[in-house]
Amino acid sequence: MATPTALSFTFDPSRAPKNRADAKRLSLAVLAEPDTWGPGFTERNPYLSSEDYWPVLPTTCRWEAGTVPSTVLHSVTGYSQVPAKGTKGLLQVAATVTVHTTVDEADWEMAQTLEEALRCPDQILRAGEKVTGLFSIGNPFGVNGNFTAADSLSERGKYVKDGVKGEHFYGWSQSRVGPVTLAVSAKGSAGHTEDEVSTAMIRALVTMLNRTQAELEVKQ
Repeated sequence: MATPTALSFTFDPSRAPKNRADAKRLSLAVLAEPDTWGPGFTERNPYLSSEDYWPVLPTTCRWEAGTVPSTVLHSVTGYSQVPAKGTKGLLQVAATVTVHTTVDEADWEMAQTLEEALRCPDQILRAGEKVTGLFSIGNPFGVNGNFTAADSLSERGKYVKDGVKGEHFYGWSQSRVGPVTLAVSAKGSAGHTEDEVSTAMIRALVTMLNRTQAELEVKQ
């Protein structure tokens, strides 16, 4: 099979959301549901982030609540999990869809996300939870096997939680389609292999990519 030389998707700017209501509809339409990740995943409680949720990473490298930028029409995160059972611990994942006002603003978010891991390889996610040894890789179209999005990035590190023995896989993957960014993340646990978690992340991200492209592509 020949290697793609360009995206098969062509973005139609006229189909991009122009207001908050349209952006919210698109966000919820393309967001990965629990079963998108694979068998055994269920909704966490709460399942969806609040309307004004926007995390920021200051120089302290501790994530905190920020203000949604004026260039973001809508952003939503859906939280899913595989409950702990037997020798397997709780596996937590999240999917985020962010609709920007322009492609340039979406590109800027991608650049900022890539920079965060370089600036803060050790991050406090919340009280009692942290990521260590984080590194990030940018993958524009055609680089490192990225043939599905105009731009993508991935982050990998180790997840540590108070009261849980050992270090476990942590992953974040993000792609851009037109003015929309799509991200998936996972906090691993005992009994769940890196391959298993990575596969679930790929399933969720590719599903959101396909849905977003269907929403924004030029109609034939």
